[in-house]
Amino acid sequence: MNSVAAARVNDLLASYPDFPQPGIVFRDLNPVFADAAAFRAMIDELVEHHDGRFDAVAGIEARGFLLAAAVGYAADVPVLAVRKGGKLPGTVLTEEYDLEYGSARLELEVGQLPDGSRVLILDDVLATGGTVAATARLVDRAGYALAGVGVVVELSELGGREHIGDIPLHAIVSI
Repeated sequence: MNSVAAARVNDLLASYPDFPQPGIVFRDLNPVFADAAAFRAMIDELVEHHDGRFDAVAGIEARGFLLAAAVGYAADVPVLAVRKGGKLPGTVLTEEYDLEYGSARLELEVGQLPDGSRVLILDDVLATGGTVAATARLVDRAGYALAGVGVVVELSELGGREHIGDIPLHAIVSI
């Protein structure tokens, strides 16, 4: 947590107890995204940490889209959108997963990149790891190589790192 990005995230991150249901503490990164210097620092750190190790980025709906678009632009690589179920046309791959407060499914449109492309998964928060693990399975099933995962905040008490196994993970902040 010695980075400029980590300091800005720690200063701006908002917490909302009992949202969206009792017992959950929602970590809101919207104030971080709304601060241009903080957003730039996050994107710079994600690009620099993974530099030269990815050919494309996959952003997980919804705040992962913001990170992936900016990292894709900064690194001059393609951006894939990993969407919630039922939102993509054409041929899609689907993965079911558990959240810390329910279950859901994710989808990825097939044939967007050459086989073997190295894909970096990006999301705002790593909680239980279910969303990232499902996305990793989608990337693999699509014929791409998993380059790693980048998140802004890791909620270490929820054990998400253990759930995703040996996938290289970089979290700007771990709380």
